[in-house]
Amino acid sequence: MAAKHPPFPLYEIKFRNNKISRAIEIIILFLLLSLITYRLFSLHTHDRIPWLLALICEAWFTFVWILILNAKWNQIQTKTYPQRLSQWLGDGTSEFPAVDMFVTTADPELEPPIITVNTVLSLLAVDYPAKKLACYVSDDGASPLTFYSLVQASNFAKLWVPFCKKYNVAVRAPFQYFKANPIFPQDSSLDFQHEWKKMKDEYSKLCRKIEEASEESVSHELMDEFSVFANIDQRDHPVIIKVIWENKGSVDNGDGVPHLIYISREKRPMHPHHFKAGAINALTRVSGVMTNAPFMLNVDCDFYVNDSKVVLHAMCFFLGVKDEKDVGFVQFPQSFDGGLKNDPYGNQLKILMEYVLRGIAGIQGSFYMGTGCFHRRKIIYGMWPHVVDSNGKSTDKDQLELFGKSKIFSLSTIQILSGSLYPEIPIFPNSLEAAKEVASCGYESGTAWGQKVGWLYGSAAEDTKTGISIHGKGWKSAYCDPNPPGFLGSAPTSGPAALTQQKRWATGLLEILICKKSPIIWALFGRLHFRQFLAYLWILSWPIRPFFEICYALLPAYCIINNSHFQPKIKEGAIIIAASIFIIYNLYTLSEYIRAGESLRAWWNNQRMWKVYASGSWLLGFLSGVVKVFGLSETVFEVTKKDHSSDETLDKDDDSNVGRFTFDESPLFVPGTTILLVNMAALFIGILDYFKQINKSRSWSLGEAICSVWVMLMYWAFLKGLFGKGKYGIPLSTIAKSVGLALLFVHACKRTNLSA
Repeated sequence: MAAKHPPFPLYEIKFRNNKISRAIEIIILFLLLSLITYRLFSLHTHDRIPWLLALICEAWFTFVWILILNAKWNQIQTKTYPQRLSQWLGDGTSEFPAVDMFVTTADPELEPPIITVNTVLSLLAVDYPAKKLACYVSDDGASPLTFYSLVQASNFAKLWVPFCKKYNVAVRAPFQYFKANPIFPQDSSLDFQHEWKKMKDEYSKLCRKIEEASEESVSHELMDEFSVFANIDQRDHPVIIKVIWENKGSVDNGDGVPHLIYISREKRPMHPHHFKAGAINALTRVSGVMTNAPFMLNVDCDFYVNDSKVVLHAMCFFLGVKDEKDVGFVQFPQSFDGGLKNDPYGNQLKILMEYVLRGIAGIQGSFYMGTGCFHRRKIIYGMWPHVVDSNGKSTDKDQLELFGKSKIFSLSTIQILSGSLYPEIPIFPNSLEAAKEVASCGYESGTAWGQKVGWLYGSAAEDTKTGISIHGKGWKSAYCDPNPPGFLGSAPTSGPAALTQQKRWATGLLEILICKKSPIIWALFGRLHFRQFLAYLWILSWPIRPFFEICYALLPAYCIINNSHFQPKIKEGAIIIAASIFIIYNLYTLSEYIRAGESLRAWWNNQRMWKVYASGSWLLGFLSGVVKVFGLSETVFEVTKKDHSSDETLDKDDDSNVGRFTFDESPLFVPGTTILLVNMAALFIGILDYFKQINKSRSWSLGEAICSVWVMLMYWAFLKGLFGKGKYGIPLSTIAKSVGLALLFVHACKRTNLSA
């Protein structure tokens, strides 16, 4: 049954008036082109090596600026009308399309079950008919603790979900609700006060049970259910599927709690499991034979619902669009809860979401960011726009090669590919065996899963690769940014975790850039818009940028040590161009932060951290990607440690140390430490040379000295780390490696000077 089009708009898209920003960005581009032109025509009159290196680096920076300018050009704002959607569909629930919700977790130590539990509870309590929802939790760690926590959470949900809907609770992740409301409102009714106390007590009991279970090997309460977890190896075990809760529609209070299903797919050492992409593909197939909803939502285990109407917001786009080609998926921005003040690790992405992603959304649509995204199931099954698959057009052989040998799953795909928004929903008991079959480790062998169907394999950034494929087929996507934010997640709160996350992204992006399904191929032979291709090229350029960033950061030190220069002399008019770029760019980016409600300190932290990411995370990500491309190493998906923010955890650190940069012995910190030491050594050598040869002329000038100081300021956290202790200090092993590299660099500079 196809959905009728609503008689009134369910959403609006407006383009921002950013003419002033565009003008400033064009001025910066003009200045960059002017500087490149000047360097090109004056190459023969200056020191050849530093001048040429500066020309190459600045040409790259200009190219990147063009990509950024393209991405930010058409910024949009969207508004949805969920109340109109409810009005249109009427009081009944028969025409609400079903939604399958996926939550992925992989390690109970790095991703504590209480975090996953809160995300699941927030999903179960959304404002949407419960009988139309199913929540699937993928546990790639095959953890009995995670399963136990979800069972306990389902019992709590039978109280929590009715409470939230009865009193229209705004935030439905209980840890965040009770954190924001430590006491009930004094003007509330006696009934509410009584139920509020009950909910808080029940949630405290839930937390205690999970904490106690984490200290025991087996729970006595669930011995029977736990038998499947006995002596389990998370890398070698059979399929585990448990229907924790089934909504049978026969409840007294409202329509109850949505289905909740636990899944740990089969793993065997000799079978590749493809990390997160493989886990979501298993969820897609299992849900296809159990509930087969036409729409799917996937979230990370720490990405909880912050706006209870989030599903309605997404449906406003899916059901309100005139041509479904224009809304292939609906992406909510990544916003973070309990982030450190002033964003000391530059990973809260607020400016990226506010300007860049809004601009990309005005081209062919938002990137798919791996979490907080609603998909059309048929697109995940590989369908192109304006194509309808009928029962007579695909043979059994075609179905086998695409989707696998399960007959039940093949029937479910036929329903979805026919375009129905209301496919028949199988009954759990009849589909459980089929679900175990499609979650087995060998099911994908000889099929198109991960290649043409589902989340795509071959990259640690499976979300970006999958999104490129969807846009490459001609689909557009929607950017939904309600107020309050639809979802909130957690950002890494330590140096090692932040840099490791960026390294994983860089590795995955490089794998995409050089694969057969890169945006270059989709732009040439597919339906990827040219400007969308440029937008993808901007993010895919991250692994390549370290070479230019590091070269430019070392250039002032090279010139001071080698008695040469790369900046125009004060007497040259071009010095005005370089100074103008520096001043205008920094003032402009600062204004973006202020307009977005961020502080001066947040701007400064982000300026520093993106240099740190470029020299450390992206460089090692590039090297890791190259090693994997040549088959010298296998892909390793590094799970980022999730932090459960609470007042208690914040109190563990002294206030003065909150947000202070932390280090470990990871090689990620070696490049940054080396750059810092090289520039410190260069300034020391420069000062000595200045006083020794005070009456002699020298090639380097104030411009090189200022640049060297600026580089040191960019690595200020590393400078403090040289004198810090414990986790706030750079380990001696890292310092020793960096000193060795710095001495080699200084020696090479001296040799270059002597040979010249």
